[in-house]
Amino acid sequence: MSDHSTRRERGFSLLEMTVAMALGTLVLGAAVQLYSQGVAATWTVSQRAEMQQDFRAASNMITKDLSLAGAGLPNAAAIALPTAVTPVYGCDQSGTCYLGVGNNTGVNYPKQGTTPYLYGLLPGYNAGPTVSTPPGQTDAVTVVYTDTALYLNCYAPTITARGVVTFAPVVTVPATSWPPPGCLPSNVTPSAGVAPQYLNDPVLGLTPGDLVLMTLNSTTFVAEVTGAVTSPSANTFVVPFANNDVLHMNQTPTGTTAGLNSIPLNATGAGTPAPCGRTGPCRIFVITYYIDNKVSPPRLMRQINGHTPMPMADSTVYMKFSYDLYNDASSTPAISCINPGISGDVCKSGNSTGLLPNQITKINILHMATDSALKGTTGYQGLDLETSVSARNLTFANDYPQAP
Repeated sequence: MSDHSTRRERGFSLLEMTVAMALGTLVLGAAVQLYSQGVAATWTVSQRAEMQQDFRAASNMITKDLSLAGAGLPNAAAIALPTAVTPVYGCDQSGTCYLGVGNNTGVNYPKQGTTPYLYGLLPGYNAGPTVSTPPGQTDAVTVVYTDTALYLNCYAPTITARGVVTFAPVVTVPATSWPPPGCLPSNVTPSAGVAPQYLNDPVLGLTPGDLVLMTLNSTTFVAEVTGAVTSPSANTFVVPFANNDVLHMNQTPTGTTAGLNSIPLNATGAGTPAPCGRTGPCRIFVITYYIDNKVSPPRLMRQINGHTPMPMADSTVYMKFSYDLYNDASSTPAISCINPGISGDVCKSGNSTGLLPNQITKINILHMATDSALKGTTGYQGLDLETSVSARNLTFANDYPQAP
């Protein structure tokens, strides 16, 4: 008689399977959660690094421009403009204006009496839009300085027709000696066809919307290029400065301040030492920073002269400035003024009422804030710039007051 085994083969019970599946689900869920958090953290760090890089580039650009305010301009850093229609900034060649009442009229240059002036620095208190409330309306700021890359000073301007200026080489210099001595910096060694540049050069030459500072018949003024530059002969260039320009610079005024198109025909000017000689001829940059909230997310914009604005940084949600000024007449400072020169301006100390933009000694960036977003949630993370920049080209004496 054989002995058969009676041992049973047993599997997992339903309870054991349920417990095992529950534990496995918990472990898998925890692993997925850790992975998801890791991916989110990596995305957040990458986003913040990108935001910091963009913000740093924008802040470096704006602080550099602010430090150059007034560079190369006449010693008073103030140039009288035509009076028939107040010239404006903040508009481009399409006729679109980005600042001003309703964001479609441009901003008038400030006046002394009835005469508008171009200064090395133009504060723009509440000239920008309201992105959110609070904190409220944003500021704009405009800086002006001369272009040291285009050697326009190597050419002598002459009005050859109404609204047309011909730029020719300085006639006292033989062609074999081109460029004229002194028209280039001492550290520049020119070669044929390289320097000075042709005024119709597609990269560095004059284009519609550029602003040119010139002195003709002893009158210094600013004019806007309105068309393509032509070259009827070697090293000679014809530049149009027609009436009805977008920025209202070329008009024939009814007052005593002259615009280009009020200057007599055949009026002439001279070349000057590099790069501009403070009287021209030279190209100037009128650079405006403002926030554009007509796009989403809002952007920090930079506009040069009458050209199309370019974006500098996305998600810029606030920008506010204050200014330190020095009263030369009373030898007293006005510190941290938010709307300098205007009656009732709020300052940390002193009084800026009646002071002019060329009496500004320091620009304080109170806030330049950038927000980011995470999956549609605004304000997830952000950056804020607060700094001060010396306006060293506006103050020609040791008049830099210290905040109390």
